[in-house]
Amino acid sequence: MQEKLTQRIRAGFSGFCIVTAEEARFEQVIHAVAEDLDYQLYSWSVTDGLLCPASGSVRDVPDPLEAVNALKDLPESSILLLRDFHHFLGQDGQPTDPILLRAVRDRLRDARRTGKVIIITGCAITLPVDLRKEFVTLDLPLPERDTLRAMAERLAESAGINAESASLDGATEAARGLTTVEAEDIMALSLVARQTLDTEMIAREKAKAIGDGGILEVIEPTETVSDIGGLEALKTWLGKRQKAFSADAREFGLPTPKGVLILGIPGTGKSLTAKVTSCLLQRPILKLDAGKLFAGIVGESEANLRRATQTAEAIAPCILWIDEIEKGMSGARSSGATDGGTSARVFGSFLSWMQEKTSPVFVVATANDISQLPPELLRRGRFDDLFFVDLPDETEREAIWRIHIRRHNRSERELDMTAFVKLSEGFTGSEIEQTVTDAMFDCFDSGTDLTSQAIISAIQNTVPLSITMSEDIGRLRKWAAQRARSASLATSASGQHRRIAA
Repeated sequence: MQEKLTQRIRAGFSGFCIVTAEEARFEQVIHAVAEDLDYQLYSWSVTDGLLCPASGSVRDVPDPLEAVNALKDLPESSILLLRDFHHFLGQDGQPTDPILLRAVRDRLRDARRTGKVIIITGCAITLPVDLRKEFVTLDLPLPERDTLRAMAERLAESAGINAESASLDGATEAARGLTTVEAEDIMALSLVARQTLDTEMIAREKAKAIGDGGILEVIEPTETVSDIGGLEALKTWLGKRQKAFSADAREFGLPTPKGVLILGIPGTGKSLTAKVTSCLLQRPILKLDAGKLFAGIVGESEANLRRATQTAEAIAPCILWIDEIEKGMSGARSSGATDGGTSARVFGSFLSWMQEKTSPVFVVATANDISQLPPELLRRGRFDDLFFVDLPDETEREAIWRIHIRRHNRSERELDMTAFVKLSEGFTGSEIEQTVTDAMFDCFDSGTDLTSQAIISAIQNTVPLSITMSEDIGRLRKWAAQRARSASLATSASGQHRRIAA
């Protein structure tokens, strides 16, 4: 950030919007920029007035119009930092005070001639249309490893705790993705509660802090590869990318894996596979709620996406899981008529990030209805590959039955597995799971242990999705037949699903 600002000010840029929740950390950055460029720094807020940090002088200037016009009286090579000033410029991107708007534009024009700079800071900034081309908007990135490690070392020292290097490194890794304030608070809590930098505690508190935003959630999967029945082709493909995030892979010439799109019939294990990806790749997993990206305030949806991707990049290497991505991205086509173009802008920003990201964030997206996804998302380069998850075949159904029977602490050797596999043709994995649960309820109610007949009765009383949605499933299979790889090894070997050239 410091280098970006320094270069742009030297190039003659006069207006900046800095989007950050870490006001104090940014002010450290802008102090360093001013010192490097030999500029005089002034700051203003509606509560403190106009302050010159170098001299300590303060002017009581509560009026934002007077604050902007004060730039005329400042010496050349000055930076005027306006805290939360965007609130005075308008709501939802519409100006509320045309006089103030005009004054800002006039002062920006003057600033270009006199080497002065205006900087507006805030957590989420939406400028009026008249000013959007006048200001450069930059996001303050989350703190890097070195910053967090220095913080951990300082806190441990102030607490009188001699933290080992491994403990400092662990705390640093656990705190990545947090702001400096959040990281400092959580590390301090760990030192008070555990008298050490407890990596597990810091990671747990981080998960809570990230989850409080409602858009991202840190997932701690309890499932493993053994909990997935079938899908061997997809599991093998993912397993081959475990080492691809290493420096050795870069030296070998491999690019960083981008991600995978898993589409298929509901209930066939797409979400389960996404969670197990964390185990296969041995990376932390973040879940992005695509539906919660969209906010009512103009510009807030785009800001939500920026915050989510910044957090993922700060934690990287990691996995970003977007479940049922079509629910969040399906409105992009009609966005201009329905939401003023918000969905289209968010979708375009997301595509650009996926295409251009260099940080090791592996995106796992799942989808049930491919028809709702814009075609741009499916273009080669967004994801490394596209997999289709079909209804489980006979071998996969047997594996799924065994998993769920063992999960209820029962032995499959005492049950008629052959009958279950045969009678459950056309069932999804979730339907098989629910069938076992239904049989358990029936047996508990009648005071007996789980029997084969109870499971068979539960199968016969279930109408599978393959019947109730047979037409939709047929269309999905037809689409995937030549456009996606099969997630099942047996189907891949038979060539039923072959990907056509993009």
